[in-house]
Amino acid sequence: MKTVSPTRTEELVRYRRFIHKHPELRYEEVGTADFVSKHLESLGYTFQSGIAKTGIACLIDSGKPGKTLLVRADMDALPIFEENKTDYTSVHNGVMHACGHDAHTSVLMGLASELKENPSAIVPKGRVLLVFQPAEEGGQGADRMIEEGILEKYDVSAALALHVWNHIPVGKVGVVDGPMMAAVDEFQITVQGISGHGAMPQHTVDPILVGSHIVAALQSIVSRNTDPLDSCVVTVGAFHAGHAFNVISETAELKGTIRTFTKEMFDKAPELFKRVVENTASAFGAKAIIHYERTNAPTINHPEMANIVRKASENILGPDSVTEEHAKTMGGEDFSAFLMKVPGCYFFVGSMNEEKGLIHPHHSSKFDIDESSLPIGLSVMKEAIRLYLETH
Repeated sequence: MKTVSPTRTEELVRYRRFIHKHPELRYEEVGTADFVSKHLESLGYTFQSGIAKTGIACLIDSGKPGKTLLVRADMDALPIFEENKTDYTSVHNGVMHACGHDAHTSVLMGLASELKENPSAIVPKGRVLLVFQPAEEGGQGADRMIEEGILEKYDVSAALALHVWNHIPVGKVGVVDGPMMAAVDEFQITVQGISGHGAMPQHTVDPILVGSHIVAALQSIVSRNTDPLDSCVVTVGAFHAGHAFNVISETAELKGTIRTFTKEMFDKAPELFKRVVENTASAFGAKAIIHYERTNAPTINHPEMANIVRKASENILGPDSVTEEHAKTMGGEDFSAFLMKVPGCYFFVGSMNEEKGLIHPHHSSKFDIDESSLPIGLSVMKEAIRLYLETH
C-alpha cells in the first residue's frame, strides 16, 4: 500500500475532526468555507469564493498545455442529532456530518497541500480545479455552481469525486462503469374528490379509494414500463386524508419518490408518472393535481474515467483493492450534474471497520468512519489525477 506521509495523515484527521465538530447545513457552510479559504490562503493560492453562496473554486495550473480536471468535495451536513460521544462530536445540536462530507472536504484540503509541495508529480500537464461545493444534501449545489458558470470559466474537460462509504471495508475502493447512483425525483399528488357522509358513498367521489388505486397503479411503472435489466423504484411514502370516521374527505395527499438508474428511464419517468396518476383519477371521476420535482439526475460514470480510477486504486492499494460489491445504490448524488456535462467518475472509498464498531450507515445519528480511509482516498485521487492528465 502506497499512501501519503504520516504527517499528512495527521493533517487530514485534524481537518476532518474540526469540520465534523462544527457542521453546517446546506447553503449555511460559512464557517466551513472560511476554514477552507484560510487553508488555501496559507498555501499561497488564489481562488474564487462565494460561488452558489458558499462554494469555492481553486485552479492549479501546471503551466503546460493540457486538459482541466475538476475534483469536487461537498461541504454540507445534515439536520440530525449526533449520538456519538467523541472529542469531535458536533457542537451544533441537531446538525451532524452524518454522511462523510467532512471527510471529502478534508481530502480536498490535503490535495491542495500535496499540489503545493510537489505539483509536477500530480499534474504533469494541464490543470486541476479544486471545487468545494455547498448543498449536496437536497440543495442542488452542483447545479447552482454549474449555472454560475464554473465549467465554462475554467474550461473543464472531465470530473472526479470520491465518497467515503460505510458499506465497503476500509482498504477497498468501489468503482463501476455506467450508472452508479440513482436519479432522485420527488412528487406530491393532491386527489380532488367529492366529500360526503361515509354511509352514503354514492353521492361522493372518495379520494382515499382513488389514491389507493393510484398507489397500486404506480407500481406498473416498475413492473411493466421498465426494462427488467434496468432498475427503478417508485415509493409512496406519505398518504394523508380525512379526519373523521364517518366522513369521506374531499381531498387526499400523497407524497413519494421515483428513483431511476439510466438516462433513458430518467427521461421517461415524469410522463409515465403523469399518465398513470391522471388517468387513474379520471377513471374514478376524480382529479389529480401533480407537483413533480427533479432533485438530481442519475450518477453515470464514463467507462474510460472509471478505468483510470481502477488503475489508480490498483497502483496504490494492490490488484485486489477494487470492488463492485455495494458500489451501486438507489441513493442520489448531485455530482451527477457534473457528469451530465463532462465525462467523469464518482467512486467510493471504503470506510467501514467492523472491529472498531464503525459500521453505522450514512445518515445515521451514530455514523462515523475509519479515518485511515482519508489518506487512502487522497492517495487514490492523486494517482487518478496524474493518470488522467498524463494521457489527455
